[in-house]
Amino acid sequence: MRIDLHCHSTASDGTDSPAELVRNAARAGLDVVALTDHDTTRGHAEASAALPEGLTLVPGAELSCRTDGVSMHLLAYLFDPEEPALLAERELVRDDRVPRARAMVARLNELGVPVTWEQIERIAAGGSVGRPHIASALVELGVVPTVGDAFTPEWLADGGRAYVPKHETDAFEAIRLVKHAGGVTVFAHPAAVKRGRTVPEATIAKLAEAGLDGIEVDHMDHDPATRTRLRDLAGDLGLLVTGSSDYHGSRKTVALGANTTDPEVYGEIIRRATGAFPVPGTGGI
Repeated sequence: MRIDLHCHSTASDGTDSPAELVRNAARAGLDVVALTDHDTTRGHAEASAALPEGLTLVPGAELSCRTDGVSMHLLAYLFDPEEPALLAERELVRDDRVPRARAMVARLNELGVPVTWEQIERIAAGGSVGRPHIASALVELGVVPTVGDAFTPEWLADGGRAYVPKHETDAFEAIRLVKHAGGVTVFAHPAAVKRGRTVPEATIAKLAEAGLDGIEVDHMDHDPATRTRLRDLAGDLGLLVTGSSDYHGSRKTVALGANTTDPEVYGEIIRRATGAFPVPGTGGI
């Protein structure tokens, strides 16, 4: 059983539509795929309608959070998408994305980069705009060779020359909100040092005490030594261990199913969730 619990579509910063994503997941030999767009559930209906037979969809989202002054992402699974408090917080985060992105475009212009807001809108194509869209614009302009190369102090990394902070939910509050909405929480790529500062292990322990369910260990941004350290940490804290691709379509080189989650862990996630259920494929449209 092959399970990938972290994927993005055009509803945020991926390049596959939600329907294309689930079809590609089936072609990649996955049995279970989670749609975890940034701060939105907008793609869930389309993905569910197109779900091929034999593939199960886990509805989720990747929430933008902050703790100890450090940005972090929280994967939330199987929560009630209409729960008012969590919905209001997601909308608050999303509403801040456009003015933040416009401010980053302005900073890039000050640095001599001729990026335009129209270019960003075209690349985002109606998705929840974020740094990967701006990074793609830098690739188009020949400023950097790849999207990943834009996430450096020179450009878009946390604290970088063109970086502008956005509204982010307090991580402890995010866990509380997701739990209240019946969901399960997993700390996404917690040791991805190339993205900027990371959350200390002592804080991860506090997050575990507050109800964090798991940490994403097997991820493209974690080398083997880091995975071993995180797996040991999860064992010490009683946290679930997940593995995922963090697939973004052609925006990143990682393939669907590049890292996967153990079926027993997946079963435990389902057992803990009360806000929503996995969606079985019925052939799609």
